[in-house]
Amino acid sequence: MVDVVTWENAHLFGSALVSHHRLRYRLFVERQGWDVPCFHGMEYDQFDTPAAVYLLLRDDQDEVRGTTRLIPTTRPYMIKEVWPELVDSHVLPSSTEIWEGTRFGVEPGLGAVERNRATAELVLACLEFGLLNGIRQYLVLMPNLIIRRIIGAAGCDFELLGTPRQLGSHRVAVAAVDVSHGALAEARRRFAIHNPVLNPNHLPNHLKEEAA
Repeated sequence: MVDVVTWENAHLFGSALVSHHRLRYRLFVERQGWDVPCFHGMEYDQFDTPAAVYLLLRDDQDEVRGTTRLIPTTRPYMIKEVWPELVDSHVLPSSTEIWEGTRFGVEPGLGAVERNRATAELVLACLEFGLLNGIRQYLVLMPNLIIRRIIGAAGCDFELLGTPRQLGSHRVAVAAVDVSHGALAEARRRFAIHNPVLNPNHLPNHLKEEAA
C-alpha cells in the first residue's frame, strides 16, 4: 500500500523520508543528471517543507520504491516559482482545490512487472488522496512522453498548459490533470487494481475522518 507521509506523522514511518530522499537522488541526480541540491546521497529542494505531502510506496524491507510529492498551490510551488514560462498564460493558480504533483518516480532497479505495478499504485494513490482532500486538479511538470504514457494510459483527462520544451535530455510540459470519482474508477479498471491503495493507518489527522 501507499503511505501518506508528512512532517506531522513522519515519526510513525521510521526512516521512510530519508529513504525517499535517497530514491530521489538515484532517480533524478544519478539517472537523469539533474543539477539540484543534494547531500550525502539525498536529493531535496526548497519545496520540501512542512506543506509537502509525500506518497510513498515501500517494499518488505521498508525501503521506498516509489514516490511523489504533492503541494497545495496556496503555498510556494515549483512550477510557479521556478518554471512559470512553461505555462502559456503565465497565470498560475493559488487554490486549495489545485495541487502540484512533482518528483514522481519509481525505483529503476525493479523488474518491469513490479515497476508497472508501482507506477499504477502511485497514480491511483494521487487520485484517492485528491478525492479525500477536495482536490479537483493536479498541476504536473513531467516529460511529455511520461504524461501521455502514464497519465493518459490511466484514462485521466489532462490538458497541456504550454508547448513542450527541451530541458536537459527530455521534452517536458506542464499539464493539468483532473481528479474525479470517474477518473479513479477508470484508472482502477485499466490497471486492474480494484481496491484502495492508500494505507488507512497513520493518516494525518485531517484525513482520518474522511477515510473512515
